[in-house]
Amino acid sequence: MPDLPSKVGILGGGQLGRMLALAGRPLGLDFQFLESTPDPPVSGLGPVLSADYDDPHALERLAALVDVVTYEFENVPVEAARALEAWVPVHPTPSALEMAQDRLTEKTEFRRLGIQTAPFRPVDSLDQLRTALSELGMPAVLKTRRFGYDGKGQAVIRQDSDVAPAWDTLGGVPLILEGFVDFERELSVVGVRGMDGEFRCYPLSENHHEQGILRVTRAPAPGLTPQLQAEGEAILRSVMESMDYVGVLAIELFQVGDHFRANEMAPRVHNSGHWTQDGASVSQFENHLRAVVGLPLGPTDQVRPSVMVNLLGDLPDLTEVLELPGAHLHLYGKAPRPGRKLGHVNIVTESTEASMATARRLLQMLPAPMG
Repeated sequence: MPDLPSKVGILGGGQLGRMLALAGRPLGLDFQFLESTPDPPVSGLGPVLSADYDDPHALERLAALVDVVTYEFENVPVEAARALEAWVPVHPTPSALEMAQDRLTEKTEFRRLGIQTAPFRPVDSLDQLRTALSELGMPAVLKTRRFGYDGKGQAVIRQDSDVAPAWDTLGGVPLILEGFVDFERELSVVGVRGMDGEFRCYPLSENHHEQGILRVTRAPAPGLTPQLQAEGEAILRSVMESMDYVGVLAIELFQVGDHFRANEMAPRVHNSGHWTQDGASVSQFENHLRAVVGLPLGPTDQVRPSVMVNLLGDLPDLTEVLELPGAHLHLYGKAPRPGRKLGHVNIVTESTEASMATARRLLQMLPAPMG
């Protein structure tokens, strides 16, 4: 049997990189990070190359130190991932990274695969915005095609008087206008695909946001039927297979009646999958690493009903948090800042009702996300 990769390079040094490293240590994996900001959350979990992601000398040095490269956020320059591919395997593929970085490319590919989305139009001028609105109607959401996350880089247009302010705020970069979807709820499907094409999927989860930032994820999603689970899995699997994807992928879904419309994908471990650390047989973090180094995938079944609550902006009294039944605290080592994700709490109990009751108690203890 050939030696498996044991040295993993990670582009990015945030909390997702931190949790990947924590999950990989028991597997005997070592980590090398490339991160441009000082004192990142991954500090102490492996050497950190402090350089820009597109620094050619840093990329070459990273490749010389590791057996495989992955990334913990999707705004890594695609050119950097492609440069690394010349020296070392990179998973997921740079093409997946490129697709996820552009909302227009992403939704166009979803449609090509037969996956339903909100109606959309590219927008590059104010006149084009007005034309797109005449075709899609209002309300609609104007978004930057690149670099938007946690509700940033978008504006809702509900009436004619909203058009000019939306353009003034976002214009000047490539945009996409999306027709409004009257959805019942937002769910996430998170799964993993190995090098041999093996596919496994976690139970779909339900997401709730505050001011555009994920606050609560419930897993499994309330009222999750075998039909909904199967449709979510089929969407995820079709995207993965089309790209020969290796690793964990998450797709955000809008539920409309008994079917889904795909919203966005993340080619990495995802916030809505954090519950798997304490509520699943094998976490998304461990399964991502198993996939990218060529180990067998672990089971994705849920062991207990779980609720994940993000800690945003500032921290509550941690002693009180740890006294909550079924609470598992995960901190990222980041300084408080309005809207910043500082950690999360996974609440895992014997029943959905008990987990939600504890989550409600926790939410009452938390400061507002924006301070």
